[in-house]
Formats: sequence, structure tokens, C-alpha cells
Amino acid sequence: MIPLRDTNPTTRPPIVNRLLLAANLAVFIYMLTLIRQPAAIAAFYDRYSFDWNAFTGALAAGRFSVDTIAPLFTHMFVHGGWLHIIGNMLYLWIFGDNVEDRFGSVAYLVFYLLCGVVAAIGQGLLQPEPMVGASGAIAGVLGAYLVMFPVARVSTLVFLGIFITILQLPALIVIGFFIVLQFIDALAELRFTAHQATTNIAYFAHLFGFTAGVVLCLLFRRRAVANRSRFG
Repeated sequence: MIPLRDTNPTTRPPIVNRLLLAANLAVFIYMLTLIRQPAAIAAFYDRYSFDWNAFTGALAAGRFSVDTIAPLFTHMFVHGGWLHIIGNMLYLWIFGDNVEDRFGSVAYLVFYLLCGVVAAIGQGLLQPEPMVGASGAIAGVLGAYLVMFPVARVSTLVFLGIFITILQLPALIVIGFFIVLQFIDALAELRFTAHQATTNIAYFAHLFGFTAGVVLCLLFRRRAVANRSRFG
């Protein structure tokens, strides 16, 4: 099941979402220029990936610096290959514009980064290997989209055995299917320690990011309702 587009119009241009897409693509293009320099690409990953052990070790030693904190954010703009970047950007392109439209650009950027940070910490707690990718933050976007637009129609490529078709499905089914798969694979990682070595996917980051997105969205909505009650 692969989402292709939604039928959920926005009221203003999604400036921040477009900038996030552009930033991720720009970093990936730069990484492609390093493809013939293994040492350079390895150094790039070492510098900008989020390493839980290095992070907690630095904090334990009292090294609370930009170099310690920055990977919590920089890892969101680094990807490990074509499928990684294409998959993440597809989901961000489809679902991010509506979340930004509802939140506002500044709040959306803060929300996106917070979801990514929560996702990285959650992944580190359970699978402390170094990680890269925007998927934790984007899972947060999916969580918010699900809360705000559960019945929005999503054109989805569906594989039915040897048959492939495009169906108009509610976001509840499309995003719900994605999260159920993440949960199943996360359980597999807990049970089989070798599983991540074969998949190299941060399933726990997806789950933590999604949960953060749902919670933050609900808090945002509650605050918005309170403000309307106070002033209206």
C-alpha cells in the first residue's frame, strides 16, 4: 500500500513543508557527490547521524555543547539511499502541507523538529545504533494528519496479489496500515536481535514519532479551543 496523493486542499502555500523537502533533497544531492569518497561519506554520517551512546556519554561527562545536541536535529536531513529519501519525501509531500496549513508555518516547524527529537530519543533507548533519516519526524506528521483529517481521501497504490490498482482510501486506513506494520516490525526487533541488521530501519523511531505527533496535535487543538473560548 503506497500513498500517491490526497484530495485535501490547503488554504495557503506550505512554505515550511517545501523548505523541508528542499533541504532534505539538497543534503542527499550533496551526499551523492561524495559517493566515490568512502572516507568522506563515512565522516559525513559520523558527524551528522544521531548516536545514542555518544549522546548519553557526552551528557554524562558534562559536555553539553552544540556538537552534542546538533545531531538530534541534523540526523533528520541525512538519508541512507534512494529508497530511503524517496519514501520519506513522498509521505512528507502528501501529508505535510495540510498539517502546516492547520498549524501555521512556525508552529509546524517546531512540531516537526520536536517529533524528530522524540523519535530519535525513543529509538536510542531501545536500539542505540546510530541513526539517520526524517522518518521519525514524518511519522509525527502522519500522527497529526490522522487526528485532524481521519476521513480525508488518499489515492493509494494497492497490491492485491498479482493485481495492482489505485483506490481512494480514508487516511485512517492508509496511515493506520503503515503504523500497524511498524508495530509488527518493532516487535520483531525486540524478539530477534539480528532483525535490524537485515532491515536497518528505525521502527521504534516511527512509533515514537507518531505518538509524539498525536499527543502534540491534541495539545495544540486543546490550546486553540481554550484560546477561542477565552477571546470569543
